[in-house]
Amino acid sequence: MNELQVSSDTSAFEVPAALGANGKLTDHCVRQALSMMDTHGLVVLTGLLSDEEAGIGLELMRQTIDDPDRSRCSFASETDNVYVRRDFCSLPSTPPVTRFAATLCQRLEGVLSEYCGRSRPLLEVITLTSYRGSSHQYIHRDPAGVISLLAAVEDVSEQQGGTVFVPGTHNYGGSYNRHGGAVSELMELFRIRCNYRILRHNLKKLWGMRRDKETPLAPGEFRDRVFSRKWDQHQPNLLRFLLGKNSQFSLRMLGPRTLWKLRRHRETLSSLFHLVQAAPRKGTIILYRSDMLHAGPDNRAPHPRRFFGLSIARDIIEPKFWHDGYSPHPTLTAQPMCFGDLLDAPPLPAQARVPDRRLRASAG
Repeated sequence: MNELQVSSDTSAFEVPAALGANGKLTDHCVRQALSMMDTHGLVVLTGLLSDEEAGIGLELMRQTIDDPDRSRCSFASETDNVYVRRDFCSLPSTPPVTRFAATLCQRLEGVLSEYCGRSRPLLEVITLTSYRGSSHQYIHRDPAGVISLLAAVEDVSEQQGGTVFVPGTHNYGGSYNRHGGAVSELMELFRIRCNYRILRHNLKKLWGMRRDKETPLAPGEFRDRVFSRKWDQHQPNLLRFLLGKNSQFSLRMLGPRTLWKLRRHRETLSSLFHLVQAAPRKGTIILYRSDMLHAGPDNRAPHPRRFFGLSIARDIIEPKFWHDGYSPHPTLTAQPMCFGDLLDAPPLPAQARVPDRRLRASAG
């Protein structure tokens, strides 16, 4: 996206996944991952799943998406869901889904257990599929007190819209003391600056889609995405923007004092914060703290972008606040699960791990 300066180099946040004889990350790998999480708010663990294991996750997602009675998520991009620009939906707590989630949690236990106690609830297990023509989400924070996981079940390209993160913007004890106590204000200014550019990008894209034969707008879609009164925090909705009804970005955030600060601190913002887009290879896992700034970009490629996701509480969360950002499947609501349940559940059947394709290529 030309409106934002985004780096696709995630090497500074990557840790090659190394599994011990017990099938879990080695102690050295855990220490590396925790250092990344504490410093940057995220870690990219490459090669945690074999190609075959990632394919199992992809098939589970496809089965869910093919179900006409699937449970759609209600926390973001609702309009994109309605017009099938995205397919964000929760996965049922079936044995195959639980085994796949359990495999991830058991391999990552050394990292996750530093943040999440065994009794902490599993908030959701979801598919995150984005199609061409979707909106670019605003830069935002999810409800605090959660560790979230994204698993690449197939290779993701930059054009497909891998998640964008702002490293170092997570909250922790004393974090407000950084930069003379002004870090919170500076992060908010950076978010506003980014979201202004995202609004322009989304409006320009929608205007072009009016005559786009490859990605045509459905009847009523332009109105619902630009002028609707319906609640959706991640559409370029001018009506809600002007009325100040969008908590992610609206006109009320652009007062004279804020505009002056944006100009005054423009160089500081550019030096302190930067956007990094994760376009991971198949089998890569991204762990991140929910309170760091991030966004789901639009898919600008003809092929869908798919992620498997799950979120585990690392603190006590008020149920109403939980449902503001997470959408558990009705089966998970009826029979709640916690982190300890996933650690004790049967994982995927033991399989020979396929070496990283880059290693295979270099060996050849």
